[in-house]
Amino acid sequence: MGLAEVSTILWRERELLELLLFKLEEEQLVLTSGRSRWLARATKEVEIVLAEIRRTELARATAVDEAAEALGLAPNPSLAALADACAEPWAGILRDHRTSFHALTAEITALANSNRDLITAGKQATEETIRMLMALNSKGDDVPTYSPSGAASASVPRARLINEAL
Repeated sequence: MGLAEVSTILWRERELLELLLFKLEEEQLVLTSGRSRWLARATKEVEIVLAEIRRTELARATAVDEAAEALGLAPNPSLAALADACAEPWAGILRDHRTSFHALTAEITALANSNRDLITAGKQATEETIRMLMALNSKGDDVPTYSPSGAASASVPRARLINEAL
């Protein structure tokens, strides 16, 4: 494989990274909306894109090794080393790919960290709510809930021991 094939694969990787960024933004919108209905699907779509990126990375590694061999480089060179070893226009094209990869990676990392923080905060809030409800319930207090119609309900009928009912 030559540098044209390497560049084609790099373009595909850039497209996938942009798609990953989009999917992470989608996931964040779902997380911040407070509606979790589509969260599992949004997360699954992120996983699908990540799997495709892994497959493309394997193809890139193979293509880069073949191009490196043709240029007299050791296997598994960095993109910068590959760019330094070839003439224009390929050197400039490979450097552009590298610059784009750095920018996309920084954006993806920031967004993924933000999403992880949102998920962690949501999980903690849910756990705290469950602990509060369990504490209320264990004291025998009525646990505030909602009726099937969505109206607030001060108490929910629950099973009680005979001596509790008296």
